[in-house]
Amino acid sequence: MTSPLPSSSAASVLDLAPVVPVLVVEDVADAVPLARALVAGGLPAIEVTLRTPVALDAVRAISGVVPEAVVGAGTVITPAQVTACGEAGARFLVSPGWTEALLTAMRASGVPFLPGVSTTSEVVALLERGVRDMKFFPAQAAGGTAYLRSLAGPLPQARFCPTGGIGPDNAPEYLALPNVGCVGGSWMVPADAVAARDWTRVERLARAASDLRAAGGTCR
Repeated sequence: MTSPLPSSSAASVLDLAPVVPVLVVEDVADAVPLARALVAGGLPAIEVTLRTPVALDAVRAISGVVPEAVVGAGTVITPAQVTACGEAGARFLVSPGWTEALLTAMRASGVPFLPGVSTTSEVVALLERGVRDMKFFPAQAAGGTAYLRSLAGPLPQARFCPTGGIGPDNAPEYLALPNVGCVGGSWMVPADAVAARDWTRVERLARAASDLRAAGGTCR
């Protein structure tokens, strides 16, 4: 059985890379070249959202052909999807929110998961259940960096992957926060580049994104 994460040195999805690309795959033929370009650019953790009919096939293709990618499934909202994602080879799960049933299923899956939160009460409820790594969504609409900065004092044990409204201009501000492990975004996979199958451009944008934390700047 494939280990959910590549090594014990990366105990959490939040520690794999500063940016997790969030993919909406329309054509399963694009999945493998996309993953290869992102990995070559230094972004090994890849979230394939369950927003298209081919999403699980894309997860399956990446998992089988690009072993150096840590491919996960996003927009997971039901226990049945948790099972299907595991069968497809997903190595982590991401949800926009959570319920008790969904949390139970994600725990039982045996792979790392990031349940979505947007309020302090949701964060406290997850901490009460032993969950410390979370997705903050929709990040910008839910309060952005100011909100997360406010949570760091009373709830320092919670760590987040903010996603939603994040791009190259504001990602460094998020990454500078002590309670942010990584951010999620799709700016390194622009629709026109994917449509043109310009994987060289995707790799270049991924490389710029992977350097964001160290550089403390922006990429375009």
